Amino acid sequence: MAANSATSQQKVIVVDFGAQYGQLIARRVRDLHVYSEIVPCDITAAEVTEAAPAAIILSGGPASVYAEDAPAIDPGILELGIPVLGFCYGQQAMAVALGGEVGHTEKGEYGPASLTRCDGGGAGGAGDDADGASGAASALFGDTPAQQTVWMSHRDAVSRVPEGFVVTSRTDVCPVASMECAERRLYATQFHPEVRHTPHGQKMLANFLFDICGLVPDWTMDSIIEDSVAAIRQTVSDNRVILGLSGGVDSSVVAALCARAIGKQLVCVFVNHGLLRKNEPEEVEEVFTKQFDVDFVHVHAEERYAQLLAGVVEPEEKRRIIGTQFWKEFFAVAEELDGVKFLAQGTIYPDIIESGARKTGGKASTIKSHHNLIPFPEGVHFDLIEPLDHFFKDEVRALGTALGLPDYIVHRQPFPGPGLAIRIIGDVTPEKLEILKNADAIVREELDAYNERLFVESGVRNGEHVRDVAGGPEVERAVWQYFAVLPDIKSVGVMGDERTYARPIILRAVESSDAMTADWAKLPYDVLARVSSRIVAEVPGVNRVVYDITSKPPATIEWE
Repeated sequence: MAANSATSQQKVIVVDFGAQYGQLIARRVRDLHVYSEIVPCDITAAEVTEAAPAAIILSGGPASVYAEDAPAIDPGILELGIPVLGFCYGQQAMAVALGGEVGHTEKGEYGPASLTRCDGGGAGGAGDDADGASGAASALFGDTPAQQTVWMSHRDAVSRVPEGFVVTSRTDVCPVASMECAERRLYATQFHPEVRHTPHGQKMLANFLFDICGLVPDWTMDSIIEDSVAAIRQTVSDNRVILGLSGGVDSSVVAALCARAIGKQLVCVFVNHGLLRKNEPEEVEEVFTKQFDVDFVHVHAEERYAQLLAGVVEPEEKRRIIGTQFWKEFFAVAEELDGVKFLAQGTIYPDIIESGARKTGGKASTIKSHHNLIPFPEGVHFDLIEPLDHFFKDEVRALGTALGLPDYIVHRQPFPGPGLAIRIIGDVTPEKLEILKNADAIVREELDAYNERLFVESGVRNGEHVRDVAGGPEVERAVWQYFAVLPDIKSVGVMGDERTYARPIILRAVESSDAMTADWAKLPYDVLARVSSRIVAEVPGVNRVVYDITSKPPATIEWE
């Protein structure tokens, strides 16, 4: 049970043909305050009718429409009278489904391309007419320039438009850069309006949503909170909800949202394994005992975890021990509570998409698979509620801010479930934990300040940067993730007049947009020098700092 009312009566569905831009299209629609969600390309006309979208967008895709296993659209979808906009492969699939033709161009177009409108409209001139060109300006292009730059990525292209369609733009390589049948409200482009490299792309998307489809931009944070709170209350009724609160962004936002909806009916169980960053347990308890009216249970399990991890050096064994013990600690609390019917989780929309829900044609099987991963003790069972399962990460952060969570939680960096245990190479001891916590605090303090300077210079508010996939404007050189690692070695040094034999600290800082790939951050020398000098001066037991300059791949972001 999702207990989610992110959905809207003005829903736009993005039919996904396997495009790398599928999530980006959905995000661009949401940026315009219209709710959107992604559906599989094998969705049928009957399923679309049942979903009742106000508009449909066909994504790009890597296949050729003439490949043996090429995905195709159910032609009936194009006969439903719902406005449709296709991008790249979406244009080709639309053309083939309606009797047009797609051919192989002599050369591909990859990257920026100069586009000329041939629809008789556009700021700066009418443009040249082309075969099949309309006499009236395209509502999709609106008042965008007669000549403009767009982003192309194709070899195949429409060579003959379907009956009733007109060509509305072209490039030197692609004679049908866009086409439409305004009477049926069917529109398509060979280029990618959803990427920022198409400067007028978002304007075209707005033209489609508001001028062509007649939608209203009413999917706002206020309405999202109001609807989500109502959905949680309706689902939960007078029952209690239990939540494993880690202090990370997702679980904290779920806690804040449920607190707004049901107050003391929510029990937040914070299992403190002693492996969090410096001051984080205190920050979490401060927020959820003083700012939100919930039943907060702080489980001090530090000593139990320390005993279980003593002498363990294998990373996967560390993960197994920490994960297994978490559920033991969590359910030990849960079994003592009365009236708990629901377990809340911080599943977000990319988790649903990437877990294969698209391939199954629906969410139910994915929710079930998540549920099956929870090791319920015999005789214990809770129904799941996942209030964030239709939100992207940057939307979750915005939701947290709107709910009153402090910035240090809302914009908290990615942090592994096993915590600092997998940033300590080798066995975990109290001495090593103390060293790493203090060194990591300095790394975060200095690079937080560095990022903040970049945000101020760029006029971008904290959080609206490259950390958010498909989110707001990117800030050049902003560091996506940064932390300290403690290796299981010592090295010789000189401090004062004495020889030392102490531990080094490894600084890891990367630039990324999705964590799938990452490049090491090209930090200024003065920033590196300040981090190094502070760690060596302020953290006992450390005499050297080194910087990891390995990208992902071949390395991973984390060390273990």
